[in-house]
Amino acid sequence: MKEHPYLTFTLNDSVYGIDTFAVEEIFFLPELTPIPEAPRDIIGVVNVRGDILPVMDINIRFGYQGDEYRISDSVIVLKSGDLRVGIIVNEVQDVQNIEEDSISSEISIGRDSIINQRRKFIAGIARKEEHIIVTLDSDNLIHYIEKQNIDEDTTELALDNPSEDHLSLEKKRVFCPNATSEERKIYRQRAESLRQTTETEERDGYKPLAIVALDDEFFAMDLSIVREFTEITQLTPIPCCPHHIIGNMNLRGEILTLVDIRNLLNLSQKDMGSKSQAIVVQVDDIVAGIKVEDVVDVMFLNPQDITSVPTALHDLNNDYLQGTAPYNDKMMTILDLPKILLSSSLAVDETV
Repeated sequence: MKEHPYLTFTLNDSVYGIDTFAVEEIFFLPELTPIPEAPRDIIGVVNVRGDILPVMDINIRFGYQGDEYRISDSVIVLKSGDLRVGIIVNEVQDVQNIEEDSISSEISIGRDSIINQRRKFIAGIARKEEHIIVTLDSDNLIHYIEKQNIDEDTTELALDNPSEDHLSLEKKRVFCPNATSEERKIYRQRAESLRQTTETEERDGYKPLAIVALDDEFFAMDLSIVREFTEITQLTPIPCCPHHIIGNMNLRGEILTLVDIRNLLNLSQKDMGSKSQAIVVQVDDIVAGIKVEDVVDVMFLNPQDITSVPTALHDLNNDYLQGTAPYNDKMMTILDLPKILLSSSLAVDETV
């Protein structure tokens, strides 16, 4: 069955999926500049490397009441041709391959005639194991910015919220009015960081990275060799195997070898707990699962932000490191995962 990759994220405790091919980049929510007379769901704009990016609150676009924003919120930038829009989400999760047959686009909720008259942003509902994922129509979300009519939007808003007067709407044109001074500082620093990158830099030169937690620290790996993220289930230990071979797991019919790379990096071997996850990677002919404490984020990194590994970096094995870079007010270490998997010390593909 044909599968398609979706970037999944949470919003109001629901899980949504967006076509990965429409995703340009992801960053933590910065300070936004509200725009007078903009539709209510366009919270503001931000300067991203010289381009003005409109940012949408899809909570409001869906007709819900807008919530307070949090420091942990992220912005997913969607692109179609020359059009770009950011959407605010609570937490970016991972990339999941969803079978097309598992997505239902025909869902009746008793208001078909009304729904068909409105812009359609929901593409369908996907069944993914025990989870329900609401898939979004990225094209409609993106092109809504170009097609919207402010007068029509204001009329719709008045019909949907007859008790709200003009003054109450104007009061909402303030970004995070209840944020603390420390939170405002963080939002402002993020916006400044996005603005400072010169307009002439090519986005194609940015490195796509998956950020994971190991031994309570952040590590990054090249997203191009990451096939998917998954929970560890039905793990079968393999007798007489090296210590780094944790066991095999059944991943939708494929037998996947799960490995622990911490020993190779000179990290502690403490128990990761029952909530650990696996990153499925492929290097040449080797397909393996890397056990991690948590999948933290997916991001695009400017190569100029990468620095050499400090000599005092707690005895990590520098042979398998490409450098360090700032991440969320901390530092992350970039792994040379192909070198790790092809190392004779790891021997992922050895015959038992």
